[in-house]
Amino acid sequence: MLLVLESTCDETAAALIDERLNVRGSSVATQDELHQVFGGVVPEIASRAHVERILPVIDQCLKRAGATLADVSAVAVANTPGLAGSLLVGISAAKALCVALDVPLVAVNHIHAHVYACRVAAGVDVFPCVGYVVSGGHTTLFYCESPLKFHVLGGTLDDAAGEAFDKTASLLGLPYPGGPHIEKAAAGGDPRVYRFPRTFLNEDRIEFSFSGLKTAVRYAIAPQGTELVAPPAGSKLLADLAASFQQAVIDVLIGKAEQALRATGYKTLCVGGGVAANGAFRKQLEARMTKLGVTLHIAPRELCTDNAVMGAIAWERLRAGLVESLELDAVPGLVR
Repeated sequence: MLLVLESTCDETAAALIDERLNVRGSSVATQDELHQVFGGVVPEIASRAHVERILPVIDQCLKRAGATLADVSAVAVANTPGLAGSLLVGISAAKALCVALDVPLVAVNHIHAHVYACRVAAGVDVFPCVGYVVSGGHTTLFYCESPLKFHVLGGTLDDAAGEAFDKTASLLGLPYPGGPHIEKAAAGGDPRVYRFPRTFLNEDRIEFSFSGLKTAVRYAIAPQGTELVAPPAGSKLLADLAASFQQAVIDVLIGKAEQALRATGYKTLCVGGGVAANGAFRKQLEARMTKLGVTLHIAPRELCTDNAVMGAIAWERLRAGLVESLELDAVPGLVR
């Protein structure tokens, strides 16, 4: 069986997965409580927390699977993209296990794995497809010839969609992480009250920009030159702002998905990443893809946020003989 480790940002995760992509055991330790006071992930705090949690998470995963390290035939680890310190913790643990168990080491691209979560959940082949990752650090569209051939169609020029949710939540006086709190506030609001910008929506370029949207929300709360005071909790003002912001993001995300499908001619769309857990986005995307006759695979909510199950993509590399030496290094940054 394949043991997968994930530590690219602020979740420490492990999963044990057999060759048929059956998940035998999975464990995730989140760090939301550590970063909440700062309104975002602090890299140094994240890496230190991974050091503390990686071994207990592996142990819990094996216990849930009713397995031991003797059942592990290969170890996979996400080595790109992500935070340098966080990545190194997972890579170091994976290398140590490979040496101790004398098993192969497999590298996982974290972003490609978000798309592959759809393959795991579907239980059938989903390739070729348009792959779509919408998360805190990434908003990227790919054309995926196969599980091993991903090509970037376009991505964000500044903030990712999830980052825009977090920053806007801070402007609205809502806690971190922002996505779930904005979605909850938006449920009682009118998305038509504020006509926030939909950058690049009507342009041919497959690119995103959410920084202007965030700024527009800030000035809707308080005009330029005035003090920013968050809307009162539970107010209609807060609900309308949240709903209008959320709808602007959704309109852009769906519009660009359509554009990517037209550009590739593909009729299958696979969506993953934390923002894909948003209920309004899921509902509207499903309705639009049904109307277009596109087969939509969207990761289950539990596989949208960072996890190790999506690292099952390592089986594709293992079958192709794509294993790594113990010199495997972290490749931090954004899209790879």
